[in-house]
Amino acid sequence: MPWLFLVGAILSEVVATLALKLSDGFSRLVPSIVVVIGYVVAFGMLSQALTRGMAIGVAYGVWAAAGVALVAIAGAAFFGEGMTMVQAGGIVLVIAGVLALELGAAH
Repeated sequence: MPWLFLVGAILSEVVATLALKLSDGFSRLVPSIVVVIGYVVAFGMLSQALTRGMAIGVAYGVWAAAGVALVAIAGAAFFGEGMTMVQAGGIVLVIAGVLALELGAAH
């Protein structure tokens, strides 16, 4: 159950971050509202994952790493920001780091 809350937190944070770009410095109303709601939901769901027993290091590590990876991929896919091999390698390293954190916590 904590993992479902964590996935919800990650997705909410990614949507909020993408909306932040679309808000144009909070000058556009609808994307600005999505930013605020998205971040409130993200932190609320992260809190629920922690309340249900997930270790904070694992939760925050997975949340942050998945958010960074997904936003970078979405930026390339939807905003034409490009993705170099170095950036793709960085995403792989972030994912590997989170896996190491998770595997270390399991022991």
